[in-house]
Amino acid sequence: MATSSYDALPKHHAATHDEKLVITASSLGTVFEWYDFYLYGLLATFISKVFFAGVNETTGFILALGAFAAGFAVRPFGALVFGRIGDLVGRKNTFLVTMGIMGLSTFAVGLLPGYDTIGIASPIILVGLRILQGLALGGEYGGAATYVAEHAPNDRRGLYTSFIQITATFGLFAALLVVIGFRTGMGEENFADWGWRVPFLISIVLLGVSMWIRMQLNESPVYQKMKDEGTTSKAPLTEAFGRWENLRFVLICLFGAVAGQAVVWYGGQFYAQFYLEKILKVDGLTTNMLVATALALGTPFFVLFGWLSDKIGRKYIILGGCALAAATYFPAFHALSDAANPALSRATASAPVTVTAHDAECSVQFDPVGKNKFDANSCDIAKAYLAKNGINYANKEAPAGTVASISVGGQTLVAPDPAKVTGTERADAIKAYGEAVKGALTAAGYPEKADPAQIDKVKVVGVLFYLVLLVTMVYGPIAAMLVELFPSRIRYTSMSLPYHLGNGWFGGFLPTTAFAMVAATGDIYYGLWYPVVVASATVVIGLLFLPETFKRNIDD
Repeated sequence: MATSSYDALPKHHAATHDEKLVITASSLGTVFEWYDFYLYGLLATFISKVFFAGVNETTGFILALGAFAAGFAVRPFGALVFGRIGDLVGRKNTFLVTMGIMGLSTFAVGLLPGYDTIGIASPIILVGLRILQGLALGGEYGGAATYVAEHAPNDRRGLYTSFIQITATFGLFAALLVVIGFRTGMGEENFADWGWRVPFLISIVLLGVSMWIRMQLNESPVYQKMKDEGTTSKAPLTEAFGRWENLRFVLICLFGAVAGQAVVWYGGQFYAQFYLEKILKVDGLTTNMLVATALALGTPFFVLFGWLSDKIGRKYIILGGCALAAATYFPAFHALSDAANPALSRATASAPVTVTAHDAECSVQFDPVGKNKFDANSCDIAKAYLAKNGINYANKEAPAGTVASISVGGQTLVAPDPAKVTGTERADAIKAYGEAVKGALTAAGYPEKADPAQIDKVKVVGVLFYLVLLVTMVYGPIAAMLVELFPSRIRYTSMSLPYHLGNGWFGGFLPTTAFAMVAATGDIYYGLWYPVVVASATVVIGLLFLPETFKRNIDD
């Protein structure tokens, strides 16, 4: 563990030129890597058409999303590989390597021939490039955070590393601006044909600039001191995870800090956007503008909470953010519903929808692209319409064999029974049933989409800002805490794995998991239980086992 001789050290009050260079270079490089990582997700629709053209459109999009998810899945493995290298050969050289891998992989996507040209090799190579991106990102964050922290004065470590925490948001902004700029400038047709490749190709320029800036830096003074004294670790993986005294803190770090931080981050920034667009039916452009406004307002608070953690400690700021999220997510998302689509909220309260069916006969309505068919039984037919249209409903159990029905606004509509209708007759019956349900929902006040004139944009931004504020509480101080928890000789390895397990798995899969929970139950708020439970568990574990670290000297 890092020692606690902090109070004996001199306090620093102004960043030197070298310290500013370290922060700027590390942050710019990490922004670039996040730009590359998010670019794929923003262009997944175009990627699916080019690289997965050998299958139907729905399957192609699912495979494209799967390739995107692969980048999250492999991040912990990148943490192990590059964390070990960082502790063996140094911080600076390691994150230069990760940046090179990320940039060249992104550039290669822009040049990669499509399925129509090289067949099955195209998607295989694409997935391989995506895996390389995930591995590189798994090594980048730990390197940048460790490097900045080891240059920072002991009493300003939270402030300095908070600039690394902003980079994910800035990377997303950069990717959005580049994509929007080229789509607008060249037109949708040209962009869909070939222009989508340009944002990938220009990353080679960003790579060159970022590499040049980072090459001006020297090795971390902490690592250089260990290297000069011959005290660097010879087996960082064994030391980090093979010895209980360190593995214990890896586990405490994961479950007592990072898991909660991750679900609050992905819940506040990504799931909130999905919720607005897919569940509350706010149009995509308006959603992006509202979320972007809240992010712009909230971003300075990453630095504020990083600075504050130098004064009062990291632990209670992080756990406080998790506790507030667990306590307020449900009322916050209810408020978001009322502000973004008030007609839907009123209809849900005054004319609730109920599906009466035998639960064992119902499939899980998980349909991420909205094109799968659920028509094997009457329950699937009834729930498929509601799930596809994002209608909140309750389930009422019925005896086995009961033909399912939907009740809304005093009307009960019995679904077609597939056992009695087949072929085109079944398709016509399902279509007619959908029209009947739509009419009943309309009569009960359910809107097809959010009315832009009724959206209380100020209130929506206010709720989104609050969610982002929670993100800044948990994320602003986390880098400093991670660095301070582990000894210098195995710091890169030890901090990288729990961070990427938490953010790559607990956080990265939150939107999909929460959506699956909503689809399985029909309750548009049910998916919130995932971040609420994880954040609550983090608060309990953190309070019991997580140490405070902000006064530690990390130079040993």
